[in-house]
Amino acid sequence: MSDFPTMQGLVLALADNDAVGLIGPTGRHTHAEVVAEAAKRAAWLKANQVDGPFHVGTLLDVCEDYVYLLDGAALVGATVVGGNSTHRGSDLARDLAHADCQLLVTCESLYPLLDGLHLGEAIGTVTRDNPRIVICDSERGSSTFAQFEGTSAHEIADPSVDPTTLAALIFTSGTSGAPKAVKCSQGRLAFIGTIMGQMFGLSSDDVFYESMPLFHSNAMMACYSPCRGVGGALALPTGGKFSASGFIEDVRNSGATFFNYVGKPLAFILATPASPRDKEHRLKLGFGNESSADDRHGFTERFGCTIVDGYGSTEGGLSVTRTPDTPDRALGVAPEGTVVLNEDGNECPRAIFDEDGKLLNAEEATGALVSGPSANFEGYYKNLEADAARMKEGRFHTGDLAYRDEAGFFYFAGRDFDWLRVDGENFASAPVEGILVRHPHVILAAVYAVADLVVGDAVMAALQLRPGTRFDGEEFDQFLAAQGDLGTKWAPTYIRLCQELPITATTKVLKQTLRSEALATTDEIYTRSTRSGPYIAMTASQKAELTERLNKN
Repeated sequence: MSDFPTMQGLVLALADNDAVGLIGPTGRHTHAEVVAEAAKRAAWLKANQVDGPFHVGTLLDVCEDYVYLLDGAALVGATVVGGNSTHRGSDLARDLAHADCQLLVTCESLYPLLDGLHLGEAIGTVTRDNPRIVICDSERGSSTFAQFEGTSAHEIADPSVDPTTLAALIFTSGTSGAPKAVKCSQGRLAFIGTIMGQMFGLSSDDVFYESMPLFHSNAMMACYSPCRGVGGALALPTGGKFSASGFIEDVRNSGATFFNYVGKPLAFILATPASPRDKEHRLKLGFGNESSADDRHGFTERFGCTIVDGYGSTEGGLSVTRTPDTPDRALGVAPEGTVVLNEDGNECPRAIFDEDGKLLNAEEATGALVSGPSANFEGYYKNLEADAARMKEGRFHTGDLAYRDEAGFFYFAGRDFDWLRVDGENFASAPVEGILVRHPHVILAAVYAVADLVVGDAVMAALQLRPGTRFDGEEFDQFLAAQGDLGTKWAPTYIRLCQELPITATTKVLKQTLRSEALATTDEIYTRSTRSGPYIAMTASQKAELTERLNKN
C-alpha cells in the first residue's frame, strides 16, 4: 500500500488553501482555518496519548468539531472510533470499551447518554470532570482546545503515519446482531476518496452536503474522504443531522452540488410537499445505496438531480457498480470472480424472468453474494471469529443475498437472515419490498417472516404510509393483483401499519424489532384468510388470540 495516499497527506495539502472548505452552523471557514482547528485537536491528542491503542471515541452529531477531530486525528495517526448516538446504556458502553478508546469527545446534547457509563480501562467512568473526556461545546471544552492555538499542522504531523495507519474503527449498523468494529486504514480511506472524485468528475469547485452520521461508513467514504480528495467544501446540515423537511433548504443555502445518502432518505424527502422551488439549487449528483428505482427516478424528476445508487460494504470486501445499461432494479456489475453461491458452496443458476419481470426461479437463483479472490478487507477489531466468517479461502462473504441474471447483472435480495419459507418455497424479502413501495401511498416497506399456524413462515409486511393517506384493504388487494412480478407465495398474510418504522441512524429498518413483536403490537394489522381478497383489520382480541396460538406452536 506504499503508493496509496494518506488522509494525513490530503489534509496537509489544504493547510494553506484560502478557499471555502467548511460550511456549518458558525458560518463559512477556509480550508486553512479548518486545518488550523484540526492542528489544535492533533496537539491535544498527542498531549494526552497514553500506552495502548491510540484510539479516540466520539459521540457527536454531524458538526464542525467532528470534522476538526477527523482531520486532526489523521495528522497524528490517531484512530477515530465513531460512537452511535442511537445506542443506549450498556450497548453504547460496550462499543466504546471494546474499541479501547483512551480519549472521548462529545457534546452537551449527547453527554447525558454517556453520564455514569464505564468505557474501559483508559477512560473509566464518565463524569463531567473526567480529564479524558471533552465536551466540545462546553466552556471547559473550548478552553481545552484553545490552549493549543497556533499549532502548525505541518509540525505536529507525525512522520511515521503511512497508508497502513488505522484511520477509523467504523461499527457495522447492527441490524443483524451486535455491531462489529471494521478497521479502515488511512490508505484505504484516502484511496476511496481519490477514486470517487475521479469517477464522478468532482473537483475543488464542488460543495459536498453531508447529512449522514459521520460514525457510519457512508459518510466517511462517500462524502468526507472524496471531499478531502478533491479539496472541495464540506457543508453540514442544520441541526446536526438529516432532516427530510430541511434537506432542500440546506442544499440551496450552502450551494451544495453533491450529496450522499444511505438507507431510505430519498423516500423521506419525496414524501415532503412538492414546491415550485424544488429545482432552485445547484445539486448535480446524489450518490448512495439502498434506494429503490422508483425513488431514484422520482427524485431526479422532481429535483432535477442525477442519482447514482451503488452497493458496497463497510468492510470494503466488495463493490457493485451501476453501468448505463444496468436494469432499473439491478445493483449493477461486480469485479471478476464475484459469485452467488448456494448452501453447498456451488454457484447458483442465473435468474430467469418472465415477460412481466417476475423471477421464476427465485429459490434456485438466490444465494450468498461472495467476492472474487482479491477482496480489500482489513478485518474487524479484536474479532478473529468474525474475520474468519467473512473471509474464506481468500473470498469475502458479504452476508447479503443476491441473484444474477444471464447478462451478468447482480440483484440485491436482502440480508442472509431475510429468507422466508412459505409452503415449502424459499424466497428473499428485498424483491417483495421493492414491489410494495410501488404503491403511491407507501413510503417504506419491510417484509419479514413470522410463524405460520401450520408450518413454515407467513409473510408479514410493515408499511409506513405517506402523510394524509390511508390504507384500503380492498384497493391494496387489487394493487397486488396488478403486479405481474409478484411471486405466487410472496403476498403478505399480515400487513402492519406503522406511524414510523423503527430505523437505525442511517435509516435502515430494524427488522429484528418488527420480527420479535410480530402481532403483539397496538399498531393496526390487516390480514386475509386466502391468497386473494380484501385485507380486513384485526381486532385487539384477534391479535391476542392469534399471538397466543403462535406462541404455542
